[in-house]
Amino acid sequence: MEELRKAIISVARKVRAHRSLYEKNEEAVKQHLIGEIFQALGWDWNNPEEVRPEERTEDGRADYALILDGNVFAYVEAKNLGVNILKNDKPLRQLGRYCFNSGVRYGILTNGAVWIALKAFEEGSRLSDRILLITNIEEESLNKLVLKLSLLSKSRIWDIERLTSLLKALELSFAGLRKEGYSEEMLIEYLTSKGGTNLVPVEDLTGTEAPKAAYVYDNGWKLLPLPERSIKGVLLAVLLYMEKNSHGPQKEEIRKAYEHIRAMTISPRTALEILKKLEEEERLRISVEL
Repeated sequence: MEELRKAIISVARKVRAHRSLYEKNEEAVKQHLIGEIFQALGWDWNNPEEVRPEERTEDGRADYALILDGNVFAYVEAKNLGVNILKNDKPLRQLGRYCFNSGVRYGILTNGAVWIALKAFEEGSRLSDRILLITNIEEESLNKLVLKLSLLSKSRIWDIERLTSLLKALELSFAGLRKEGYSEEMLIEYLTSKGGTNLVPVEDLTGTEAPKAAYVYDNGWKLLPLPERSIKGVLLAVLLYMEKNSHGPQKEEIRKAYEHIRAMTISPRTALEILKKLEEEERLRISVEL
């Protein structure tokens, strides 16, 4: 996922810096944007056993064919960034014809920024009903982009229908519960909390506990490795987390604080007071598993 994350950031940066080029030059979109994303998705972009450019079909040439087990699994159609593939359905219909007349089940349409995945045929359905996935590198959050685009990866595209169905069900359920008055934070915590564990907020600790693990809330509860099973160990773990997410002088200050506390003997109550102060000043949420 990290390679895909880096590729998305890189492509977004290129689009911002060279928009006029990509709005006119489809070849630049293919080479600079689309190829980088597919490489990060695990496709060997220069291997004809996985990716074939200019694949002939009965209705014309598809820009690329993605190959799995020796067969064409999906066609990819590329447009320049000046083509609004969300409003202009001609490119999507063209892609659908390529797929349908060749017996290829899936198609991917992209202008480098917007990505659309299509199921080419299904009896009794309209084109819009067969769209599996839409994502936009210029508008959606990075985490959302990584998750959605990962469904086009070589390792996951086999299950794209099942996975997109699960994702849509999650989005609908989440939106429904939000309308019922449940907060986004509560729902995320519900989905990401560890079943069967006894997580206790730092504010509810007394200092006499022997924690099994420490957690910090960062778009979900993240496990922090404990240097030792004690309140001091929790404090050290939190300082390491803060250091990892800091830069420059602040990073150095946190490292010095970590080394100082690690070398000294402090009571559990003192360590607990420092943790509570960090929560307040750094707006952290810290819990431990007992």
